[in-house]
Amino acid sequence: MANKLSLKIITPSRNMFEGEVDMVIMRTMSGDVGILYGHQPMVTVLDYGVLTIKNDGEDKLAAVLGGFAEINAEGMSILTDAAEWSDEIDVLRAQRAKERAEARLRNTQANSDIRRAELALKRALVRLDLGANNKQAK
Repeated sequence: MANKLSLKIITPSRNMFEGEVDMVIMRTMSGDVGILYGHQPMVTVLDYGVLTIKNDGEDKLAAVLGGFAEINAEGMSILTDAAEWSDEIDVLRAQRAKERAEARLRNTQANSDIRRAELALKRALVRLDLGANNKQAK
């Protein structure tokens, strides 16, 4: 039996996941990183992206919207402001958020916060990508 990685995913509103897994693939600010049992200790900043948990031949997907991950001898912890499992994503709501963010970015006359609109668009795109993949899997 292969060694398992202990994983915890924590958001401000819930302990999203706690258990033993084979592998975690996450989007960092430097790109995608795969973590297995025995990985070198590290702390990394997470980008907005899809987190894949691989366990016993199955994948569990979540949209993770920033935060950081710590890997040490005890396992791996992910702390994030927001995360959703693929089946929790409201695709229609994400589509509306995308449209609002794109409209704010197009309106150069408005005194809007461009960075905030860019982040809203990025969040919506991650959710839409994961939501679309979830529909195809069913």
